Amino acid sequence: MSDTLAAPPPITAGLSQIERVVDTFVAPSKTFEDIRRNTSWWLPLILMILASLSVGYSVQKQVGFERAFLNHLHTTPTQEDAINQLPPEQKGPRIEMSAKFTAGITYSFPIFLAIGFALYSLIMWALFNFVLGAQTTFGQVYAVSWYAALPYLFISLLTIFTLWFGGNAETYDYANPIGTNLAFYMPDSGPGTKAVLAALDIFKLWSLALQVIGMAIIAKKSIAQSAAIVVGWYLLVVIIGAGVAAAFA
Repeated sequence: MSDTLAAPPPITAGLSQIERVVDTFVAPSKTFEDIRRNTSWWLPLILMILASLSVGYSVQKQVGFERAFLNHLHTTPTQEDAINQLPPEQKGPRIEMSAKFTAGITYSFPIFLAIGFALYSLIMWALFNFVLGAQTTFGQVYAVSWYAALPYLFISLLTIFTLWFGGNAETYDYANPIGTNLAFYMPDSGPGTKAVLAALDIFKLWSLALQVIGMAIIAKKSIAQSAAIVVGWYLLVVIIGAGVAAAFA
């Protein structure tokens, strides 16, 4: 009998952060498998921050935050009428304050995104663990959420491009800046209908598909089980959002 011990299997190095980002678009299963090894998500955060700052700067230079606020106000006739009925000494300061608020929200969007992802990830973690009996960690779900959201970068890039090369400041709407969904082409439809059509966005659906794949991998569940939770929650949020938009129209 040989005394020679069998050589241990080689240790494969995990993906780098750049490889993870690239694979999210070309081989998403590799990225999400790697999240089971390491739950870091700092590169998607940096990319989101850069995108947010770039969009904010582009809006400031090419549209102006006051114009951006007034454009969006035009999509909500009830609020627009309320402001137009204010006396001049109140209307001006109200618009100025709202423009500053719009600028603040635009530049600080990554902060709200991080908080939103945390709440969303907590819900996904609870649903997968308690409904499907998975054994995911919050860190894994949070990392999946960041990487699955990377297609939203294309919305930012297209927004920046159109603002600098042919965009119309008079029609720019920060709530729906680019024509990747039907709501963009139906500005006169009702608020509830617009909310549903805006949810059927190319990049939002791409992100949703990535979330389904990512959660299936880290939870070790089927794509169908993952889709039932992820898509089901998305539809519920869309329906509630459309109802609220219609109610306050």
